[in-house]
Amino acid sequence: MRELDKPARERLRGLSKENAEIVGAHLVMAGRLLDRDPELAWKHTQVAVRRAGRVDVVREAAGIAAYRTGRYTEALRELRTARRLNGSSEHLPLMADCERGLGRPSKALELAASPEARTLTREGRVELALVVAGARVDMGDLDTALAIFDRLPQQSGDLALRVIQAHAGVLEAAERFDEAAALLTGIDEDDLERAAGNDLPDEDIEIFDTVDEELERELESPELDPEPEASGRLSQGALRPTVETPAAETPEPNQPDEPKEDPS
Repeated sequence: MRELDKPARERLRGLSKENAEIVGAHLVMAGRLLDRDPELAWKHTQVAVRRAGRVDVVREAAGIAAYRTGRYTEALRELRTARRLNGSSEHLPLMADCERGLGRPSKALELAASPEARTLTREGRVELALVVAGARVDMGDLDTALAIFDRLPQQSGDLALRVIQAHAGVLEAAERFDEAAALLTGIDEDDLERAAGNDLPDEDIEIFDTVDEELERELESPELDPEPEASGRLSQGALRPTVETPAAETPEPNQPDEPKEDPS
């Protein structure tokens, strides 16, 4: 299972050796394909879920891939399941952003105000603040969205670029275009794309050696082809606010917390 880190390998130890190798290989490919071909990455996670649906790292990968393809209901379900399995709320910013993608900005604000939000790392709290700013934009509350950036601590590296990009997006939504342009002055567009998680590796990606004909058929299964719920609403990794017309809040659908799973 090359490229799968040690903590993830440890969490696959409950599987048979053969199944752990196959599941691990699918997780590796999902991670490598997430920026280049998120739809194919999602398909790899679906095969992994069918083989190891009670492993938290598998459900995390499925949730992230679903988020990246616009399957926000599925992403929420998978990330909630992962949280039940491992007790971690590290993906709370993604969950809140999924609520935005489903047209429920008030639900995103509820998650941001939950006790679990206080358990996030410093970076996680900043990412969540960007989602909150986006939710405020969705609700037409631009002043509150802009005020969030005044309270954020200074960042560095890619996170600082994501904050600048998000801030500029809110300024544009408020039609303060000169201020938005000034924020972005001198920043390379490629750096912004990289910080947003949109950079694509230059090297070719080869399918891992353990894929046999049966697994290839699994990846091509029509059961893995439901349409995303939305397209292009959220950023691919930056969690920056949208500048769309605020969406009307819709009631949360009744659905089971966890899908039926095949035994691993």
